[in-house]
Amino acid sequence: MSQELHKEMIAILDFGAQYNQLIARRVRESKVYCKILPFDISLSKLISLNPKGIILSGSPASVTQKEAPFPHPEILNLGIPILGICYGMQVLAQLLDGEVTSISKREYGKADLIIDNDGELFYGMKSPLIVWMSHEDQISKPPTSFEIIAHTKNCPVAAMKDRKHRFYGVQFHPEVVHTPQGKKIIQNFLFRICKCIPNWTMSSFIDYSVERIREKVGNGKVVCALSGGVDSSVTAVLVNKAIGDRLECVFVNNGLLRKDEIEEVIVTFTCHFHLNLHYVDAENRFLNKLVGITDPERKRKIIGGEFIRIFWEEARKIGKIDFLAQGTLYPDVIESHSTKGGPSATIKSHHNVGGLPSNMPFKLLEPLKDLFKDEVRILGKKLGLPNTVVDRQPFPGPGLAVRIIGEITKERLRILRDADVIVAQEMQKYEKFSEIWQSFAVLLPIRSVGVMGDERTYEYTIVLRAVSSLDGMTANWVRIPYDILDKISRRIINEVRGVNRVVYDISSKPPSTIEWE
Repeated sequence: MSQELHKEMIAILDFGAQYNQLIARRVRESKVYCKILPFDISLSKLISLNPKGIILSGSPASVTQKEAPFPHPEILNLGIPILGICYGMQVLAQLLDGEVTSISKREYGKADLIIDNDGELFYGMKSPLIVWMSHEDQISKPPTSFEIIAHTKNCPVAAMKDRKHRFYGVQFHPEVVHTPQGKKIIQNFLFRICKCIPNWTMSSFIDYSVERIREKVGNGKVVCALSGGVDSSVTAVLVNKAIGDRLECVFVNNGLLRKDEIEEVIVTFTCHFHLNLHYVDAENRFLNKLVGITDPERKRKIIGGEFIRIFWEEARKIGKIDFLAQGTLYPDVIESHSTKGGPSATIKSHHNVGGLPSNMPFKLLEPLKDLFKDEVRILGKKLGLPNTVVDRQPFPGPGLAVRIIGEITKERLRILRDADVIVAQEMQKYEKFSEIWQSFAVLLPIRSVGVMGDERTYEYTIVLRAVSSLDGMTANWVRIPYDILDKISRRIINEVRGVNRVVYDISSKPPSTIEWE
């Protein structure tokens, strides 16, 4: 089973492109397994993975630079199909006998791609295609074994191929949504050129993972920190399916959860899934630690450190534990561990893969570390988790602490919880709610004058935040209809004691972040 699941594998070599994850997502969406690997992966390691094809990613670098990243040149002699995307196409040219030159003006944005040869890569497509360009170098002379198969007004070599060796290159980005038929181009590479079989499904993943968990854990016991979020919930149910009651789940109430969240988590996982759940009420412990703290980073560190201490204390009470199960996802791994020496910058240290003590008394079990968020949601549904859990919006590890600007108090938590429930209730009525990544309330530490009835008020301000995103790395603010904004505003001001003003955040990420802290 283990070998069967990964039999159809595509290797994506990471040269530092911001779109690497999108390439992987497009491959996975086509039901083909893939992994993002360092650009300088050793030849022996690459061969051991037995990939059916290799994709060379884009990069902010230039192949003409002295320290430009290049793969092991022998990858060209493995007899494996290769698709070079943007910088990856220029790598192919540079490694062979082609020429790459800088252009006077960077080409960025949409372009019309004229197909000169429909061949395999553009099979079933009609010219011209809308594609997304983002480059300041381009191929001035293709390698002698290549033929030009597409061009644009400003790019004579927009796509090329070496039919004999099954090497292909495109100067544009097929992985982004701005290239409408880009997914089809990638699928042509996967199925017509690499001859992959689409067997990467969440049903097969369940069977594979259950087998792997049983092999790894043996007769041991596993502890899991269960928050009620998608990742930890799917992790817990999957591990429970593999080893049953040898899984112990710890649910810590840090006092920073949403309204009624404690009861929902306890009922879902004890009554419906019959998990061994240890509930720890640590609200006062956390809030005492946060008295007078206003700096966002200090809040996060205090909450994270206290959670680890409490979790360890509870784990010791359970008895001998062999493994810690975490809901680490593939983007967490990519973001937290950049490739050797660059070129991808480390964006953040994720709470799932950072902050663990070096002397941890048990081994890590991360059954979801090869999955993207959308795959985890599909997996959760296959495992029987309710939609209220599977479709739940991302919620920050530090909870409402990062949605209360300034000091955390019980009164401010009460205000934010009451406002957030109203946001959730009204947003769920929105016909495009399923397209929203996150929608929530933020409490500002400032007060303003208002008039309620015949009396002057001096109360807090609530900010409404709603964004759309594919993976949380970038996000756009949502154009919510005015009538919904009006209903949310009126309900919060009328029903939440302590608030007299509601505003809407219309900033995107970047330059802003999704959460306010």
